[in-house]
Amino acid sequence: MTKIKTQYNRRSFIKVSTAAGGGMLIGFSWLNACKPNAPEPEPGVAVPNEWFEINGYIKIGDTGMVTIYSPNPEIGQNVKTSMPMIVAEELDVPWENVVVEQAPLNTGWYQNQFAGGSLSIRLSWNALRMAGATGRRMLLEAAAKEWGLTLADVTASEGTIKEINGERTISYGEIASKAVGIEVPEEVDLKEVKDFKLIGTSQKNVEGKNIITGAPLFGLDFKREGMQLAMIQHPPAFGMKVKDFNEDEIKSMPGVKDAFIVDTSFEGGGGFDEKGFLQLIAVVGDSTWELMQAKKAIKANWETVGELENSQMHIDKLEKALVSGEVEDSRRDGNPEAAFKNAAKVIERTYSAPFIAHNTLEPMNFFAHVTDTGVELIGPTQTPEALEGSVSKLLNVPIENITVNMTRIGGGFGRRLYVHFGVEAAAISKKIGAPVKLIYSREDDMTQGTYRPTYRSIYKAGLDENNNLIAFSVKGAGLPEGPVFPNRFPAGAVENYSAEKIKASTNVTTGAWRAPRSNFTAGAEQSFLDEVAEMAGKDPIDFRLELFERAINNPVGAEHDYEAERYAGVLKLVKEKANWGEDKPGVHRGVAAYFCHSTYVAEIFDMVMENGEPKIDKVWCAADCGIVVNKDSAKNILEGGVIDGIGHAMYSQLTFKDGSPEQMNFDSYQLIRHSQAPKEIETFFVENEIAPTGLGEPGLPPAMGALANALFKATGQRHYHQPFTIEKQVVG
Repeated sequence: MTKIKTQYNRRSFIKVSTAAGGGMLIGFSWLNACKPNAPEPEPGVAVPNEWFEINGYIKIGDTGMVTIYSPNPEIGQNVKTSMPMIVAEELDVPWENVVVEQAPLNTGWYQNQFAGGSLSIRLSWNALRMAGATGRRMLLEAAAKEWGLTLADVTASEGTIKEINGERTISYGEIASKAVGIEVPEEVDLKEVKDFKLIGTSQKNVEGKNIITGAPLFGLDFKREGMQLAMIQHPPAFGMKVKDFNEDEIKSMPGVKDAFIVDTSFEGGGGFDEKGFLQLIAVVGDSTWELMQAKKAIKANWETVGELENSQMHIDKLEKALVSGEVEDSRRDGNPEAAFKNAAKVIERTYSAPFIAHNTLEPMNFFAHVTDTGVELIGPTQTPEALEGSVSKLLNVPIENITVNMTRIGGGFGRRLYVHFGVEAAAISKKIGAPVKLIYSREDDMTQGTYRPTYRSIYKAGLDENNNLIAFSVKGAGLPEGPVFPNRFPAGAVENYSAEKIKASTNVTTGAWRAPRSNFTAGAEQSFLDEVAEMAGKDPIDFRLELFERAINNPVGAEHDYEAERYAGVLKLVKEKANWGEDKPGVHRGVAAYFCHSTYVAEIFDMVMENGEPKIDKVWCAADCGIVVNKDSAKNILEGGVIDGIGHAMYSQLTFKDGSPEQMNFDSYQLIRHSQAPKEIETFFVENEIAPTGLGEPGLPPAMGALANALFKATGQRHYHQPFTIEKQVVG
């Protein structure tokens, strides 16, 4: 067994205290999540008479029922099921005896309290296992003491302890009250991976029934007696601010209780704070309909304070940056210029992608109640601790007087990393002296910013007379951050290599969008590699595998970010599963592979032509994300990433005129439809014993490249500029 210390970041990981009903409470030193909102339990044992609720704890009731508090905000990635599975595995308790709840933010107890970067499982793997294993160990010690035996004389499984050389057994519930006096061990044994019984199985979403029956789980569902509603109007363009508006007229409208300008600026803002629209018109009233009518009646004087940008300006800025922009990061191996000069064949291509919005299904919303004694915040946020800190600075309220409870999130994709809507709710509540729920319209959200940046990259490759890749360069610019990862593939696989990440300025506010930067770079890079393989007269997969062989056996440069064996492994797996190379009449195939968030994913798209239009018949997807905790969840999240990647590469874009986004709702901003999704997606996972890595984002980036490569095979047209449907119209 693997031994692990029961300390975590210099904090005591486990605390024990007496529970109501004789249960045992096991505290996580960093666990976090949401306000308890559990369904009626359907456990395999009777419900205890009392539950003693403490933030961030495992609870074992006197009947043997276990409550496990899930640690991270739930944004649809299913961590509210997968994380408790990890605890239950090491605790060795039947899954049917587990009730899952979520706990509120508690910065005194918890760490890593966010959902982003595909980090939830990766960062918590050891801590969650430790919690379960420590609970199991203490129950074993309590039973051994009760029977006058040593720890070596007892064993536990499925919520029951038994003596190894005897007949006595006792359930966790029966011994839980005795375990509270047991001293926490300095280290505990973790299970060997081969002994897992729950991890690696398929378990249904613990909130599945509540979701499909419409139970109130989301921020938009939240209600509080005496709560007022609020909506906002921000300036119509980036580079503008509000001067004044017809305040008295708006206040006199039906259902409107107040209207005013609210200022959310403060000193010391962080990376998750609003940078663009800090002064807003707020309208408070009884119903969203009445507030929407009031918004339509607003006549504001907007003041121009910055450049009013348009889409052609954005293109010009990116092109200029690629020539003379500020390099943020770079890498250089060998002598690329000399290699290109001596190459037998050279190919150069330019790729671009527009600004795009997150468009989460659940509208942006947050509840706030500011009083003389503190602040209560409730709603859907990926970064509760950042929200707490920003509200503290804005209102000059000590953090210890602020509480943040998290609801289930109806879509994040990075949008709810940013805390401005919670900050705005707090500012409005402070102004009106009452609890309020702020609600954005779709137009409010799509025009507010925090978009995926717009990018432009130039790729260049050189082959020798034997069609070997001898030179490779990429330089990419973004508004504001460049998209290039200098140390990712093919760094380490090409003798002469250069990469430059370049930034350029804009006053359009941007932010993380699912698989930041990778969502563009994977598509561009993998499309380009297919063209290079074609120029070399090589099969696209074989060409990539040759490069990985070089990175494995004779790597170039001091380091690179990926493990070439694992990268090649997913390509080989998807090649095998899809029978790549098999003659399939009428089927046009594209492939791509990419590494991000410590995970490797390869995809093959099978495309057919129907009535002259390309349709995706099937997607084959192979992933190496280490140990898979919940196979159902892992499969679903890869499928969602594939569809998301297809939709945004094909259809979505934001364009600008005089600082204003021209697309404000789904009548002009296209998302993928059911009929445009693949008919089938089949997923495969590399089996190994590596600790889990990210999975929420890595399925999306290669989809864009595989899509572009399949489209070329089906239509004969290469795609360089997203969205592909617009490029098709322009080129065709």
